[in-house]
Amino acid sequence: MKINRRVLFSFITACIVTCVTLSGIAFGQIKAGQTAPAFTLPDLAGQQHGLTTIEGRQMTVLFFFDAGSDASQGGLLVLDRLLRQYDDRQLSVWGITRSDTDAVRRFNQNAQLQFPVLLDAADVSRQYNATTILPVVCVLGPGREVLDYFQGGGATVEVMLTRLAERQIHRNQPRLAEAMAEAATRQNPDNPDAQAVRGYAALAQGRNDEARKVFDQLAARSDPGTLIGQEGQAAVLAREGQADKALALAEAVTRKAPQRVMAHKIKGDVLIGKGDRTGAAAAYQSAATQSQGAPFQKAEAFNQLGRLYADQGQYGEARKLFDNAVAMDPYYLEPTSNKGVTFEKEGMWNQALTEYRKTLALDQTDTIATVLARKAEQVLSLQQDSAGRNRMDQLVNTLVERYKRQQIERPAPPEDEWTSRPLILSFVDIQERGGLSSRDGLAIVLATRLGELLAASGRVQVVERVVMERLLSELNLGSSELADPDTALKLGRLLAAKLIGTGSLLYMPDSTMIHLRLIDTETSAIAKTVAHPITSRSDLERELFDLNRSILKTVMETYPLQGYIVQMGSQEAMINLGRNQGVTTGTTFAVLEPGAEMTYRGRVLRGAMQTVGKLEVVRVEPDLSYARIVEQNRTLARDDQIREVLTELAATGRTDGR
Repeated sequence: MKINRRVLFSFITACIVTCVTLSGIAFGQIKAGQTAPAFTLPDLAGQQHGLTTIEGRQMTVLFFFDAGSDASQGGLLVLDRLLRQYDDRQLSVWGITRSDTDAVRRFNQNAQLQFPVLLDAADVSRQYNATTILPVVCVLGPGREVLDYFQGGGATVEVMLTRLAERQIHRNQPRLAEAMAEAATRQNPDNPDAQAVRGYAALAQGRNDEARKVFDQLAARSDPGTLIGQEGQAAVLAREGQADKALALAEAVTRKAPQRVMAHKIKGDVLIGKGDRTGAAAAYQSAATQSQGAPFQKAEAFNQLGRLYADQGQYGEARKLFDNAVAMDPYYLEPTSNKGVTFEKEGMWNQALTEYRKTLALDQTDTIATVLARKAEQVLSLQQDSAGRNRMDQLVNTLVERYKRQQIERPAPPEDEWTSRPLILSFVDIQERGGLSSRDGLAIVLATRLGELLAASGRVQVVERVVMERLLSELNLGSSELADPDTALKLGRLLAAKLIGTGSLLYMPDSTMIHLRLIDTETSAIAKTVAHPITSRSDLERELFDLNRSILKTVMETYPLQGYIVQMGSQEAMINLGRNQGVTTGTTFAVLEPGAEMTYRGRVLRGAMQTVGKLEVVRVEPDLSYARIVEQNRTLARDDQIREVLTELAATGRTDGR
């Protein structure tokens, strides 16, 4: 009987594969997007380390190595040096080895690694396909999702370091990104991708000149790195506002190498700034479908395309694009937050809150997500409070009817024209202009957070944002109607607000300019105009606090609290102003008396009011306060007039209302 050799070979191969599989040796390949297998392994001291215990970390690097091979250890030692220099508590590295315990102990005694070295006697290395070729590096994201998988030393270590560097851009770790890219460049000085990361990391920190130097060096090369350098040069030009030059250079790159992601993305950014949203959408679409570029670059293209769809009200399509962006780069928090805003705009508050909390899991200090999450919680709480919801409905319905009947008049002057009434402020509308921010919701956050800060000062009462948004929704008033100053004033008077805040956000290549106007609803005069820049590197909470302080100072200077002494004691005065009028502990008042009168040609002339004493508030009740006498030039008495004095402490806005 003659046996066909090909059939025999196939049979033997199948048997080998079957035996290997049954013995537990064969495992599936680790692929990006899957959940990494969980395990628990001991370190050299016998302490157990379970992978599930660090699921909350933003990034985990599992480095499988041979303790007896210098080539296998190289990348591990590089990571150790970097982490010693750049403390990053959201980044974990574990060295994992099947080597003999004594060999591992000798290695670690020399290396003195600052992260755990785990002894693998449980076939974890086999689960990660890390037995034959070492080193093997598996990079995990939140929830143990596999982001990258690298196998082998030499050039693979260089690729690993480059990809890790790229991942740091959206983790807001640009200095670590630069250091990792420099380490990759030392492995291979000709690596254009590693050099490009250095440029983009510098750009993320606002160091445009340094970024330009990096990209100029790349552009001067005669290999494919030239196009990567020109792409980077276009990014710098766009960031500096040189739109035409940036567009021309980006288009030149796309003609030579249409598969370059970043060149298309830059075209989209420039076209948005020029008002060409159709062209921008096409450019972003091209960027999202190309193959050559870092994950963070493609993620940005998906995010911007999603922003365009969301602006057109196509929220479902926008969410798909935001999901694609997150799949490319899970550390890019903008698309997750933007997805939440799309749910918010559709009134799907539970889903919105879920996305905002996911954003905060990436960065607990993110002001935008913090404010949006708090607002979503307030709305959900109101929805569950039937009595509160009914009161809100009645209020909004009453306001809508008054608006439609045009029964909105300037309030009649009070009988007591001297005593201050509560100063109520409402933010009516903040429009967005210029380019397309990568982050949606800034206008909402600006009005909401400023309202919170102003209300917390105790000096100003702010119309709840939920009331304003419900009212605008019921009246079906959009940005075009609200751009009309008469409409804004009408709404302010409707809400009994003394001041209305309105303005715009102007998105520019490297910053956002906040323009705010405070308008007096009784006189229609502009009480305050603010122009305040915010860059991508700004501390937004700090910037909003500064805006709050500026507004408070204007309020106190333009509308000082005025009232009367109601009752005098030996050391203390009772005044007819309290918490409802904006008095806080520490508020200082001058006690005034009319200037001397004189008659001139039949007219009675009165001189300026004179200060005869000073009071400082020590206790506050809703409609009255108690103040200690700081100084007096004469005996203070009932019915003496008082006026607020702006002190340095008050001007900072650091009032506590207690």
